[in-house]
Amino acid sequence: MTIFSITLFWIHIAPSWYGLMYALGFMSGYFILRKRKVLSEAELDSLILYVFWGVLLGGRLGYVLFYNLPYYLTHPIEIVQTWQGGMSFHGGVIWVIIAMFLFHQIHQKSFLMITDHITSILPIGLWLGRIGNYLNQELLGFAYYTGPFAVVKDGVPYFPSPLLEAILEWVALFIILFFLMKKNMFPGKIATSFLVWYWVFRFCIEFVRTPDVGLGYLTFGLTMGQILSLPMIIIGISLYFFFQKISKKWV
Repeated sequence: MTIFSITLFWIHIAPSWYGLMYALGFMSGYFILRKRKVLSEAELDSLILYVFWGVLLGGRLGYVLFYNLPYYLTHPIEIVQTWQGGMSFHGGVIWVIIAMFLFHQIHQKSFLMITDHITSILPIGLWLGRIGNYLNQELLGFAYYTGPFAVVKDGVPYFPSPLLEAILEWVALFIILFFLMKKNMFPGKIATSFLVWYWVFRFCIEFVRTPDVGLGYLTFGLTMGQILSLPMIIIGISLYFFFQKISKKWV
């Protein structure tokens, strides 16, 4: 959904809420990391660029592969049309990890330090992204909900699940990470805690969301989002205790 549409000198301009939220998320993250002064300005500029392409490419490719591959195989030109929506956080996470590792290799900065700082500010971007989903009327909850903030699409009122996600992924997740940063820090603690709690929230939210079009409910009545979340929770818990264990050996 576009914010406005205008044509100037034969150039059509139609910014979307989705794009605006992504831009605000990256700007917020940039200024927070800049204030922390954990990297030089040149290094920070480079890191933000790495993460940007990781989010954009990974999020889009993840959505194409996990959620609607048959459609995009017959409509390949639409793969690059990210302004129409359709981004997978699962794919974005994988590619952002790759992007941060490449940054670590090139700039010789601690990989765990980078991931901890990036994930500590992600709740802000996630909150903005979910507001964008709400304004775009996508990723909606169950139909025929008539309570507050219902989203009416094609004449049917839906539960505003993006707003519930915004609360969990911003307020709740931010509070959890803030509390953990004050208690017995070790490299990788924030990143792995983020992995665990985000995917727990995502798994729970799927119970009130409509299943993905063309997929529906899969194994054991779970959605694709829940199936993809389970291994991320297991990986997050495993890495949390692994990094905690090896950090004690360094002391």
